[in-house]
Amino acid sequence: MTVLPQKIQDWFSGNGWSVHPHQQQMLELSKNPCQLLIAPTGGGKTLAGFLPTLAELATGDHRGLHTLYVSPLKALAADIKRNLRTPVDDMGLDIRIEDRTGDTSQTLKKRQRVDPPHILLTTPESLALLCSYEDAPRMFKGLQRVVVDEIHALAESKRGDQLMLALARLNVLCPDLRRVGLSATVEDPKSIAHFLARHPDPCDILQADLGPDPDIQMLVTDEPPPWSGGGAKYAIPAVLDLIKRHKTTLIFHNTRAQAEIFFHNLWLANDESLPVGIHHGSLAREQRNKVEQAMVDGQLRAIVCTGSLDLGIDWGDVDLVVQVGAPKNVKRLVQRIGRANHRYNAPSKAIVIPANRFEVIECKAALEAVKAHTLDGDPKGDGPRDVLCQHILIAACAGPFHADELYTEFTSAGAYANLDRARFDDCLNFCATGGYALRAYDQWQRLKQLPDLRWVLRDPRATRLIRMNIGTIMDTDTLKVRLKNRGGGKPLGEVEEDFAATLTPGDTFLIGGQIVRYEGLREMTVEVTRRADKKPKIASFMGTRFATSTQLSQRLLQILQQQDWPDLPAHTRDWLALQREKSALPHPDRLLVESFSMEDRCYTVVYGFAGRNAQQTLGLLLTQRMEEERLNPLGFVATDYATMIWGLNPVENVAPLFDPKDLRDGLDKWLSGNAVMKRTFKQSAVIAGLITRNTLGHRKSGRQATFSSDILYDTLLKYDPDHVLMQITREEAQRGLVDFGRIEEMIQRIQGRIDHLKLPKVTPFAAPLFLEVGKVPVKGLAEEQLLAQETDRMLALAGIKTT
Repeated sequence: MTVLPQKIQDWFSGNGWSVHPHQQQMLELSKNPCQLLIAPTGGGKTLAGFLPTLAELATGDHRGLHTLYVSPLKALAADIKRNLRTPVDDMGLDIRIEDRTGDTSQTLKKRQRVDPPHILLTTPESLALLCSYEDAPRMFKGLQRVVVDEIHALAESKRGDQLMLALARLNVLCPDLRRVGLSATVEDPKSIAHFLARHPDPCDILQADLGPDPDIQMLVTDEPPPWSGGGAKYAIPAVLDLIKRHKTTLIFHNTRAQAEIFFHNLWLANDESLPVGIHHGSLAREQRNKVEQAMVDGQLRAIVCTGSLDLGIDWGDVDLVVQVGAPKNVKRLVQRIGRANHRYNAPSKAIVIPANRFEVIECKAALEAVKAHTLDGDPKGDGPRDVLCQHILIAACAGPFHADELYTEFTSAGAYANLDRARFDDCLNFCATGGYALRAYDQWQRLKQLPDLRWVLRDPRATRLIRMNIGTIMDTDTLKVRLKNRGGGKPLGEVEEDFAATLTPGDTFLIGGQIVRYEGLREMTVEVTRRADKKPKIASFMGTRFATSTQLSQRLLQILQQQDWPDLPAHTRDWLALQREKSALPHPDRLLVESFSMEDRCYTVVYGFAGRNAQQTLGLLLTQRMEEERLNPLGFVATDYATMIWGLNPVENVAPLFDPKDLRDGLDKWLSGNAVMKRTFKQSAVIAGLITRNTLGHRKSGRQATFSSDILYDTLLKYDPDHVLMQITREEAQRGLVDFGRIEEMIQRIQGRIDHLKLPKVTPFAAPLFLEVGKVPVKGLAEEQLLAQETDRMLALAGIKTT
């Protein structure tokens, strides 16, 4: 057994502690090339990650950088620095600990490259930047270990791919470098271990004792949840009561907009003036710092927040977590639950609040999954090539390179292990010349080959511009909506680019209480005309940006197949029973499609349970197919569970609409006709280095970047449609906003088994879909009385009593 140095043993015993089994395991395996530790929040996993470092530094005379810690959040790096400094000082160890993020001063950054600390805490972006310097070999000389915290969060984004390419570079500089990954929530340990390890090195997987199950319940109030929406305003009195009965409460929401609305309503009802704060990523850094400090000082009774507080900042006084709205993802829920009782072997306490009637069932499914210790997550695909292009330019900044050696380096990163040489060479050619259609322009002639076959930057002065644009985090742009006329029409408001990207000319949607027709996208402006005579074709949906995971959807479908539901509230049981009586309940291995007529319109409802993005895409594709069949569709609305389409003619046979080949062809046709491809192209072009968002002296606005990318996209589409960046764009579009993979999964799951029920009137499950945002253009929609009247009318048609 590995024995800790005496100073560290004394520190443990002085605090009345002993080393946890998983911490001892990390010590025993610390000489191996890779370890993945999965330990519950509060289980000492951060200390487990650093314990071998402290032991080695306490007994040796190491000079320079020994351990690199990488976190997805700057705030988490600062928190770890504070928490690590205390035991190091208590032990009397002569160890320098510093952090390096975008907030670090330029003076300290320069000093760190010349005289690095023993332990450096940083982010993926800062590490990629460090790898771009020609003196990187000197800075990283002697580096022994890399600790990647919250690795599950990084593995889900391009930031993780960027990090692994940076670690591949570090392994070239330091062949004996050891890697450590830490996480509390990993659904597929083998997949994450493959992602973390240097290919083909093995990775040890250590699973700590999970501790007691969380104390987690669903809130059941006297007033039932509304039939649609995501605000959970009905639960405000109950939440205030929970805040009063606990020391500190975290109230999680799925979107920033929902958090703002809930905080506003909570504050209006807060008659006792309890100290309550709000925290999310759109707030100014100063305001977030103020809220975080107030939490540390114990000055707040509750904080309304979003994913900005998902990850492991250690606030030990939090004794309750409230999740407002269905979590959509079990792994996210477990992560958030862990914020309460941040102590080992102490059960976390959490309350889940469904925002609407469908979410009651989803919350029940999520609670069952948590108790069964089954997490969800989609398999990680191959590494994206726009990130690969960026790292070719980063390598060039650091000095000349051989293509063969760089290819070997990149394929040592797990996500890029399957990268073939031809696809790598396409990226290299793009970085060198811009590709066939752009090679005539000097600005994209960035690399040249020396007589010894090494590649170098054509102009060394380009290093500064490349470094200024390192990173994969994209700003979320909003687009102004204006009436179209010669002089620039009246502004009507703004929509998120995600929504605008789904529109094709002729689509109608609701904004500011009026219906408008989409005419086109001009730079960063959505141009529209008024269409008061037509219902909105596409509902501009609000609410969660998360889609219900595949695994959670399957569990939800299984609940629907139960004979009765003793664990559900009476109002939900009655609703499910009525749906079974009037129609049918969706089945895991079949597709339920309902058709009915109402008020001179024909409705078709597809219960795909494929997540909001996929159901939205399904609506676009099905209406396109229905137009081809002359069924005259007028519009649709989509939720996580269903897509409802309305039109002039009934659909007699739905099976042909779900032909996989036709859906795939329809997707390609649809993508070529709207802004999804242009939006995706812009993001990939920025990451790959074709478009520079940050320029010397100023940062390009979203308008400027879009204008540049639109011209480039149109040029490549016309003259070089198989350009590598066009290939990347198609790959990214299909697995991003469109989520076509979930539609293909649904088609594969049902194997042509479709239950098409032609019914005399609206069904209990379909009724709430009429109340989705944008579907019912009631004048003064915000007036609760009008909305309540519309709700009662729709549900009465479905045979549902509302009193």
